[in-house]
Amino acid sequence: MSRTAPALPPWLAHALRTQRGPVPWNAVVRGALGGGPLLVAAVLSGRPTLGVVAAIGAMLAGINDRPGSRRASVGRLGGPALAGATGLAVGTYAGDHTPPVLLTLLLTGLGLVAGGISALGPVGSSVGTQLLVGAAVGAGMPLPEPGWQRALAFLAGAGWLLLLRLALPTRGSLAGDFRFDGERNAVAGVYEAVAALLDAAGSPAATARRAALTAALDHAQDALAGPRLRRYASSAAERRLHARYAAALPLAEAATALAWAGEPVPARAAEGPRRLAAAVRGAAPTGRLPAPSRTDPALRALDDALLRAAEAFDRAEGGDLHGRRRSRAALARTVLGVRGREYGMRVALCFGAGVALAQALHHARWYGQHEHWYWLPATAVFLVKPDLGPLASRVLCRAAGTVLGALLFAGLAAVLPRPEGLVALVAVSGALIPVATRHFAAQTAVVTVLVLALVMVGGEPEVSAVRIGETLLACALVLVVGHLPVPGQRGGGIRVRLAEADDAAHAYLAHVLGGGDRAARWALRREAYRTLAEARTAVALASAELPPLARHTDGADGIADLLEQLVDTVTACAVHLDDTGRIGPRHAERLAALRDALARRRDRVGPRLPEPPGGARVWPAPRRSRGRNTAVRPSPHREDAVR
Repeated sequence: MSRTAPALPPWLAHALRTQRGPVPWNAVVRGALGGGPLLVAAVLSGRPTLGVVAAIGAMLAGINDRPGSRRASVGRLGGPALAGATGLAVGTYAGDHTPPVLLTLLLTGLGLVAGGISALGPVGSSVGTQLLVGAAVGAGMPLPEPGWQRALAFLAGAGWLLLLRLALPTRGSLAGDFRFDGERNAVAGVYEAVAALLDAAGSPAATARRAALTAALDHAQDALAGPRLRRYASSAAERRLHARYAAALPLAEAATALAWAGEPVPARAAEGPRRLAAAVRGAAPTGRLPAPSRTDPALRALDDALLRAAEAFDRAEGGDLHGRRRSRAALARTVLGVRGREYGMRVALCFGAGVALAQALHHARWYGQHEHWYWLPATAVFLVKPDLGPLASRVLCRAAGTVLGALLFAGLAAVLPRPEGLVALVAVSGALIPVATRHFAAQTAVVTVLVLALVMVGGEPEVSAVRIGETLLACALVLVVGHLPVPGQRGGGIRVRLAEADDAAHAYLAHVLGGGDRAARWALRREAYRTLAEARTAVALASAELPPLARHTDGADGIADLLEQLVDTVTACAVHLDDTGRIGPRHAERLAALRDALARRRDRVGPRLPEPPGGARVWPAPRRSRGRNTAVRPSPHREDAVR
């Protein structure tokens, strides 16, 4: 009899999980050209310490250099860089002019602010991280330059990498407008995800493919909606991409309805979206598209959406991105609300405790001749951020990666010439960062080698043993402090995210049942799926914590499952309403069942789950959707556009 291997605990399974995908060669080239040349220029000019700060700025920007559009990279790299430079200046002046106790309190308060900002999303998280790392480095790194020069050097390093991101060509950029290759790939990915979902309709893989479609839509929305000087798209190429993205939304809606029905669809149904994806990626005409079958409402909607997309591909008119537009008041509520307070408290406790312990050891001369007390709180920042992964998993990966990187550097430092070999090592490490980001331990090992090389270029001796000791101390500190009870209710951030997803789902439901217009419906659908995806990610990370923290999310995954089924069902209802003007019996029965299931789970996790419109079991009689009147009608040239 064969024995089943025991399942790994979630925190350990997460630590062993590695992201997969092609090597980002463009980012590798940018990493190689980032910190290394800046360091060479600084050494040749006799200012190696400024080169060290610039290389740190380039390194942190390289960690944030992820796939996406050039426009989105401005905020993704530039925002955190500005925060890091600010933290560096504040930390430098605070470290020079405040006593240890006041410095500890000041940096702890900064941790509270940075943690709250991290609740805004991935860019906000990077802003908070670099703000704290910059403050710790500024307060503790012994450099001759004043704070403003350090801040400018940091900005120069990050700005140099951002300039490389904007100027260097990327794969596929020669097809079409050079500026919009990232946007083009993102929109093509949406059509490919639609085709994959149609292929999976009626199979167990449909749920995962629908989640992949949501991720593709989110990525394309972010790529197209980055910072801009003008409010609207200003070129024909950009307007065309906006129109092609907007044309993918009804296709995604019809594909979701077909997947919800649970029936396989004809194989040719996926050919049209695939040809559209190829046309977007290659900036080429669509050619003739295969016409799907029109035997039921969802297939008729798919056919109409395909025709709508074919017409949109021939025009250069812009399209609404149907994305979220959060006001400053909404952002402030997030930072000051339950989620921001929970993030801020956890980050402030760990960062403040790291600063206090490092200051105590530093002034007790535990460091000997090496004054690197900033390593301990900076390490705590990378470990404690709740959105970056489970605490125990990150502690394990950080410890393993630091030991490996420090030992590797000790061996290399013994044979490499100085400073030429160390500068080359910085360039090689910068090139490896985009690949190493697939696993936190690998990223830590590469960053450790890079940081130790920068320390030696700055004129200090080899300190691998000190780096290992402080990292292990920081890991133990964060593991203890991160599990201490804090004021308020644990898991409040998860409940808030589930409540947001629930509100978005019911707003979408009310709009569909009320017969609202299609443009608003697509915006509400995007918001419902997006908030749901964010809630699912937060639940998955929290569930992989050690049991004392993970138990606070019990039942949250069940709520997320029901909300996902609700949004899928509402999407199927919307497609059916467009075609027939009424809700089918299967849809009404499923909506009622989901409402009852959500009501039963309301008190388990605690989000506010409002009753759907219409009372206990009576749904409002829907008005005929106005979107039906705006549907594209078959034209005399239909056979030329769709085959």
